[in-house]
Amino acid sequence: MLFGQVRGTAVASVKYQDLTGMKLLVVEPLNKHLEPAGPLQVAVDVVQAGPGDLCVMVRSREAALAMDIHTFVPVDLALIGIVDELVVHPDDQFDITLKKGTLRYT
Repeated sequence: MLFGQVRGTAVASVKYQDLTGMKLLVVEPLNKHLEPAGPLQVAVDVVQAGPGDLCVMVRSREAALAMDIHTFVPVDLALIGIVDELVVHPDDQFDITLKKGTLRYT
């Protein structure tokens, strides 16, 4: 499970046809202590996240399978949950609460 914070929106004038209508967001990867963990990346949004939202992300095949309509699209990063609450315990274990959604991955 990866964490990321939405920093903005990406616009693509030409993209794979099954991504038509899908929102692309610029995301900053974070570690479990919510510190930056890499460069900004573009992710497909399947949970209607907005600027500043803390999200759960998946990469690779899981990202390609996260779309609600199409079974496989060529994406490498997808936002699959919006975090409501994150508690990090002293032993570096954490509890996470996600907003209830209508998609199968939320």
